[in-house]
Amino acid sequence: MATPADRPPLPPLTPACRAAVTVALSLAVFMNVLDLSIANVAIPTIAGELGVSADNGTWLITSFAVCAAIAMPLTGWLARRFGELRTFIVCTAAFTLASLLCGLSPNMPVLIAMRALQGSVSGPMIPLSQSLLLAHYPDNRKNLALALVLMVTITAPVLGPILGGWITDNWAWEWVFYINVPIGILATFATAWLLRGRETPTARIPVDKIGIGLLAIGVGSLQILLDRGKDLDWFNSSTIVTLAVVAIVGLTFFVAWELTDEHPAVDLRLLRMRNFAVGTAALCLGYAVYFGNIVLLPLWLQTQMGYTATWAGIATAPVGVLPLLLAPFVGRYMSALDLRWWVTGSFVSFAVTSFWFSGFSTEVSFAEIAWSRLAQGLGLAFFFPPLLAIVISGLPQERVAGATGLANTLRTLAGSFATSLTTTAWDRREALHQSHLTEHVTTLDPVARGALDHLHAIGVQGDTAYAVLERALVQQAYMLATNELFWVWGWMLLALIVIVWFARPPFAAGERATAAH
Repeated sequence: MATPADRPPLPPLTPACRAAVTVALSLAVFMNVLDLSIANVAIPTIAGELGVSADNGTWLITSFAVCAAIAMPLTGWLARRFGELRTFIVCTAAFTLASLLCGLSPNMPVLIAMRALQGSVSGPMIPLSQSLLLAHYPDNRKNLALALVLMVTITAPVLGPILGGWITDNWAWEWVFYINVPIGILATFATAWLLRGRETPTARIPVDKIGIGLLAIGVGSLQILLDRGKDLDWFNSSTIVTLAVVAIVGLTFFVAWELTDEHPAVDLRLLRMRNFAVGTAALCLGYAVYFGNIVLLPLWLQTQMGYTATWAGIATAPVGVLPLLLAPFVGRYMSALDLRWWVTGSFVSFAVTSFWFSGFSTEVSFAEIAWSRLAQGLGLAFFFPPLLAIVISGLPQERVAGATGLANTLRTLAGSFATSLTTTAWDRREALHQSHLTEHVTTLDPVARGALDHLHAIGVQGDTAYAVLERALVQQAYMLATNELFWVWGWMLLALIVIVWFARPPFAAGERATAAH
């Protein structure tokens, strides 16, 4: 097996070259993260133009998410087997090609297949970008490297719906995918040129076919269950029940196999390390709450408040402003303060803005929504970089790719859980509030009577008046459900602070250390 000692040491990258590498890797990450949210906005248009139902169109999301969830935890094995740089370049080039083929797809089955290919090669890209950056930054600048690449991960989902809506409205849906091509070509060739000769050591590790197969079955079934559960009425559907059984059995055997196999495809032994386990738990749960936010808010704005997709995106976009501005500051000064305090500040900030939003009404203005999202960005700025630094603290560089791959896999699944649970809870709480509010819509209730009188006074009569009143009632019911979810999220975020303080210093990234166990 090749080791670093087998090769002559290479001179460190110059600051200018490091900056160029950061830009190249960040472009690939931006393209990757942007693609999911930008395509989501275009699904109704794509389904209509390709002559399929909207339900069939959602497989564009599911196929990508399932394949990405399966491929991401294999990052460590792929990096050890083929090298981090080679794997990243091949994945980025393949993602670019798949994007081109998506735009050229003549029908929905071909497009779904190309989306699956995109997902398969997208999985390792984000973990490897983080690992490659850490490997080429000096120890005192590693936190800055993490902050810069994670800044892109934060801002891309915010820009995706706005850009996707604008492209779909003004050009054609194919350009949602074509936009990746020039970015991908630039990122691929720039990374290959800037890091030439700096491949990581490789080893001819046996292919863990059983582990990979169990992973595909377990994670694939779980991701499909989460994506399709709400549409199929969850466990009232035999399909969902079957997927749940397959997922549980597959993942149980997968964990047992990986913990006993000599060359596992996924290094689950990382979970025995204290900081990795604590950091990953806080990362996943915190991200689940944040992802629930970014799923629910645009949905509420578009379905209940009359916002278009573009204006809903603009209203929520300010959440990315402060992370973008503060990323260099966080990266530079992160090591000056115990990382647990950074994360505590993040969760407190998130909680305060969640409680703030829980007090909104249907009369809330665009400005109030935008300011609340801007304030939420403060918590987001302090969230990802310190938590990822805790996750990889104490790990040797050769295990960083596997650690970030596993952590990002669990984070992605947490986002899927959050999406399903948020939309389901929102609908069910709305139904409960609507039933309670409907009990008061009688001619004997003074509030209902006053509303009807007002409608009659402005010329709205008969069934039309009751229809208007019913619409207002539904809007209020969804507002109450939205308030409740943000209230619950606020308390969850405060509770997560306790978890973070189970981590133990030192929190040096990418170094050999044992204190983090």
